[in-house]
Amino acid sequence: MSNCQLYLISPLDVSGQFPERLARALDAGMGGPAQIAAFQFRVKDVDEHEAARLAQPLQAICASREVAFIINDSISLAKRLGADGVHLGQGDGDVADARAELGRDAQIGVTCHASRDLGLEAGEAGADYVAFGAFFPTQTKVTEHRAELELLNWWQKLMEVPCVAIGGITPDNCRPLIEAGADFLAASHAVWGGDEVAAIKAFAQVLGKG
Repeated sequence: MSNCQLYLISPLDVSGQFPERLARALDAGMGGPAQIAAFQFRVKDVDEHEAARLAQPLQAICASREVAFIINDSISLAKRLGADGVHLGQGDGDVADARAELGRDAQIGVTCHASRDLGLEAGEAGADYVAFGAFFPTQTKVTEHRAELELLNWWQKLMEVPCVAIGGITPDNCRPLIEAGADFLAASHAVWGGDEVAAIKAFAQVLGKG
């Protein structure tokens, strides 16, 4: 069994039935090879008050299952909610600021695209994990950067900081990423674009093969 775990990223619409879908997905991974390590809350074009309202039930679902609840982009929202951490894009502030605001126990991740230099900078700045990608075309966002498997191999040989592979990852294409050394697989559309329980079980089949 591989040591790789899933890192779920929310769809942009987390209203309606989404809390129930999140609970089902997390429960489907519990105790199995598709254990979900973290859930990233990612919404756009809503103010912080509305984002906090949407986030709170999801945060409670994650907390009850000991899944890290990570806020995308916003250090201030992460602080307001007492989230487990924040994920920073290249334009969202730096690791030192996030650490000062959120404390030493916060999980701080940084998007490093396909760049070894950005990965090294983030690691030296004290990031808890780095995210590389996109490894495949993705329906979740426009991708300007395409990463190669060699990047994961290189990172694992050099650094102890965990790495997340992002971008269009599905149960059908993820095996090479696991073999190349990804510590976490980020999944969004592959899970939320259909039956979330079936998707987690399909990831489990791959992750369970080691």
